[in-house]
Amino acid sequence: MPKLSIIIPVFNEADSLDALFGEIKSVAQTNNYDFEVVFVDDGSSDGSWDVISRLAKHEKHVRALKFRKNFGKAAALRAGIDQSVGEVIVTMDADLQDDPHELPKLIDRLGNEFDCVSGWKKVRRDPIGKRLTSRLFNWLVGWLTGVRLHDHNCGFKIYRREIFDEVKLYGEMHRFIPVLAAARGYRVGEVIVHHRARKHGKSKYGLSRLPKGFLDLLTVSFLTGYHQRPQHLLGSVGLVAFGLGSMGMVWMAIYWVLRMTIFGDWAPLHQRPIVLYSVAAMLLGAQLLCMGFLAELIIARGQERERPYSIRDQIPSEDRPVAGSVLPVDDESDEENNQIKAV
Repeated sequence: MPKLSIIIPVFNEADSLDALFGEIKSVAQTNNYDFEVVFVDDGSSDGSWDVISRLAKHEKHVRALKFRKNFGKAAALRAGIDQSVGEVIVTMDADLQDDPHELPKLIDRLGNEFDCVSGWKKVRRDPIGKRLTSRLFNWLVGWLTGVRLHDHNCGFKIYRREIFDEVKLYGEMHRFIPVLAAARGYRVGEVIVHHRARKHGKSKYGLSRLPKGFLDLLTVSFLTGYHQRPQHLLGSVGLVAFGLGSMGMVWMAIYWVLRMTIFGDWAPLHQRPIVLYSVAAMLLGAQLLCMGFLAELIIARGQERERPYSIRDQIPSEDRPVAGSVLPVDDESDEENNQIKAV
């Protein structure tokens, strides 16, 4: 079993941390897991850092990070992952609603079949309003991205570390890690996990997060579908808009000529709404096309730093020199060359 790194963002959860680590430690020792727990204090104000720092001083399996202020869950997860050393990453919440005794189930499900396994809180211990909005959100994510999980919002997930070499967390993207991983070709699964009622503190999620989540979903849908080809979306919409606007202008030109030749009546075209709509559509189409070209230039520039592919396996597995790279120079050969040059 490779080493586990359990990343736990903490925001005002002082009352639950001792019990949470105790359960994690018990499960890990029972199953002989090599593990570490990385607590990330995301700007807590209730004494959470005092508990975390005490655990880190007395428990060899605990590492503690403290943010200067609240940066959000995605930033906390990224910091914890960057500071961890395990080959398998587990993320879970600090409020004791995620049951550490479900860890073996997640690990077994990961196996050789999946690269990412998400927990599914089939029986949720949350208010009905939160459950209904979560169902709607999960349906929208599956419909827009094609990654159909029952519970994208579940913070109890397990990943292979290599996923985070290619998927970078920022903003509120932590709930979309399986979607972003699937877009890179990683295999995503889910497993039913036990969900417990909250005993301490209060939920950090409310209706105010719905608009943000929807906007993030649109961003992820665009990134996963058109990250390498933004002109295909922007340009297509731009061509349609420009084409409709052009057709409207041509029709109005024909209409004006016919009125003049047949009826001898001069028609004031600037008073017709279709002219305004056509001009607006043409301008919108031209702007979208220009935006698409600029996006393509940015993507082309970014390809110098980001690979447009993801390798699952390689035979032979040892590193090979890449074309254009500098080959290592043998010390003895270098000394001989220097002697020849001196002669």
